[in-house]
Amino acid sequence: MEQAAAAAIVDARGTLTGWSEGARRLTGYTAEEVVGRAAQELLAEDVPQPGLTALTGTAVLRHRDGHPVPLSLSVHPVTGPDGSPQGFVVTTAPATAEAVLVARAFQQAPVAMSVFDLGQRYVRANDRAGEILRVDADTLTGRYLPETVADDESGRRFHRQLRRVAETGLPAHYESYTRAPSERREHAWTIDMWPVYGAPGEMTAVAISAVDNSEQYWARRRLVLLNEASTVIGTTLDVPRTAGELLEVVVPGIADFASVDLLDWVLGAEEPPVEARGDVVLRRIAHRSVTEGTPEAAVRLGDVDTYPPFSPPARALREGRAVLRRAGEPDFDRWVQERNARGVGDSAYRRGAHSLVAVPLRARGTTLGVAVLVRIVNPDPYAADDAVLAEELASRAAVCVDNARRFARERATALALQHSLLPRGLPGQAAVEVAHRYLPSGSLAGIGGDWFDVIPLSGSRVALVVGDVVGHGIRSSATMGRLRTAVRTLADVDLPPDELLTHLDDLVIHLATGEGGDEVGELGATCLYAVYDPVTRRLALAAAGHPAPAVLVPDGTARLVTMSAGPPLGVGGLPFEARELDLPEGSLIALYTDGLIGEGRERDLDHGTTELCRALATPSGSLDALCDTVLKSVLSEEPGDDVALLLARTRALGADRVGTWDVPPDPASVATARQYAVDRLADWGLDEAGFVTELVVSELVTNAIRYGGPPIQLRLIRDRSLICEVSDGSSTSPHLRRAHAYDEGGRGLLLVAQLTQRWGSRQTSEGKTIWAEQPLPD
Repeated sequence: MEQAAAAAIVDARGTLTGWSEGARRLTGYTAEEVVGRAAQELLAEDVPQPGLTALTGTAVLRHRDGHPVPLSLSVHPVTGPDGSPQGFVVTTAPATAEAVLVARAFQQAPVAMSVFDLGQRYVRANDRAGEILRVDADTLTGRYLPETVADDESGRRFHRQLRRVAETGLPAHYESYTRAPSERREHAWTIDMWPVYGAPGEMTAVAISAVDNSEQYWARRRLVLLNEASTVIGTTLDVPRTAGELLEVVVPGIADFASVDLLDWVLGAEEPPVEARGDVVLRRIAHRSVTEGTPEAAVRLGDVDTYPPFSPPARALREGRAVLRRAGEPDFDRWVQERNARGVGDSAYRRGAHSLVAVPLRARGTTLGVAVLVRIVNPDPYAADDAVLAEELASRAAVCVDNARRFARERATALALQHSLLPRGLPGQAAVEVAHRYLPSGSLAGIGGDWFDVIPLSGSRVALVVGDVVGHGIRSSATMGRLRTAVRTLADVDLPPDELLTHLDDLVIHLATGEGGDEVGELGATCLYAVYDPVTRRLALAAAGHPAPAVLVPDGTARLVTMSAGPPLGVGGLPFEARELDLPEGSLIALYTDGLIGEGRERDLDHGTTELCRALATPSGSLDALCDTVLKSVLSEEPGDDVALLLARTRALGADRVGTWDVPPDPASVATARQYAVDRLADWGLDEAGFVTELVVSELVTNAIRYGGPPIQLRLIRDRSLICEVSDGSSTSPHLRRAHAYDEGGRGLLLVAQLTQRWGSRQTSEGKTIWAEQPLPD
């Protein structure tokens, strides 16, 4: 024994029976102090007696003064003559520096490490493992694993994995999540288990390491939440919906109850006002809870509430940053009491609130409102990293809310411009009964240049117009207004439909040239121009790239008018072709834009026009009701483009309201024409208009005989006004001029203009017609 650095003899019961001088020098104990004591008492580790043979290698003894002594041990069994075990001879030498470093590294490792024998008992555990289990690591040696872990799913899984590795020798790697009652949030552990071999092929133990990667886990959770927010928030350009999408992310992700309150101006078209001090007035736009029915809400959706300066929402708005408050803090307790006193919802649900985060919604330097996140069921109070996450989510949501606000404002501006350019009230006239509908699309990009118009013309005729400017947005609406004004100007000249479209086509080309050559396509447009004459019951129409109208005759037959659409406006170089057809009294004409019948890749034009004709034939009490029927029948969903619909039911002026005379080209026939007019006015009971009408007829017929050519015709029409028309075969247009003192002529048209409401001339296929209108007597 003296040859070894240290030696000891242990009997079969584990009692020391021999002790060398080298052992005394290493441990400080004399033979008298240790002989007769259990060898286990000198070990720094608690190893059961059957496990003493496993100490071969590096072990740690306790010195007499208490410090550990790492040693290299060799254990040799001693047997009797009959081969029975008598004890052990343990020889040792001081452990090498490397062995000491390995032992200390194991013990001081920042990750939890432990070694188990094949029976799931601790052989050794380091200090970190003891900290996690909240015990002294030395007391774990020899204990059975289930005695040291919680009897929950995490603990049971740990035991199953350890047993599997011990039985199969296959390593294991998995993540586990635990939380002690006193901890604020759960921990995430990455656990590795692997077999430990003594002799080659002989597994003697299982080693385990557990790494606490909770920070990385929660960072991943935050990233997942932010990624979800980027896909969920802002799917629409609707302010309340966007606020609701924010709450879908945070509840139950990081809150049990959450609300979004906005400043009132955000929901309107106004710009942000100057910030006021004192109480803050907010409108509840959305709230959400883990409890069905959201009983925690103290404010109803849509209601306005006043937030005092001390309240967390008001502080968050004032300071422009997240405000975190917990139970026990004066501001929090006072705020909860104020909420509970509101009497909205069930205050019992609010009494469990223990922390909140109020975060302002700010976008592009403008404060829009505040989001409040409250924890009630979740026992973890909010921490600083929760406030940072809430600020990031609120920042993303605020941009989406601001986008929706800007969209709403710009769309309202575009719609206001568009509606200001459309006819607000259609003029009364006898030719047709009209009804109309205009539906803007649901998006700002869809607000386009669709328009319609009803323009009274001379001779009781009426022009029906519908058009569509290519493109969308305010630019198209402005272009639509210019084209509508141009159509009204050209209609006042009384041009035929095909000629009017030719002039309008030139105008579009000039507009495009003025805007720049690369904008020609954007200024293209389609237009349908139709003129109905209630006297002849004839409809003349021409189209520039526009869908043909539908006509429903009194017998119930509906069909599309066969016509040549011609090129769209702005193309130039191609003629437009007019079409004329006679319509029975009471016929229905339907003019529309392509948004009604579904112009686009996903809609069938033939199906749309078929549905239109079927809807027109549906019995209806009025034209207004028929407009609604057509829209419901043809439009299956919200239109992707603007829709304009104009329905006109034709009327006819019979012989009892029209008087026509052929006038010979002889000056003597002027008197006869005056007499014809006086007699017809007497038949109509309009004797009071006789004097003015005689003068007008005399001047117009005289001019036709003197400056025009045959055939000459006089026509009187009793409509909403009294109309006098004189037609002749000359295409020369008259011009109003001021006659000088010694001029013999030039005063006739001036006299007509002074005596009547308005007058004018229009070209016809045979020449021209000069007309004048005067009001009917009361």
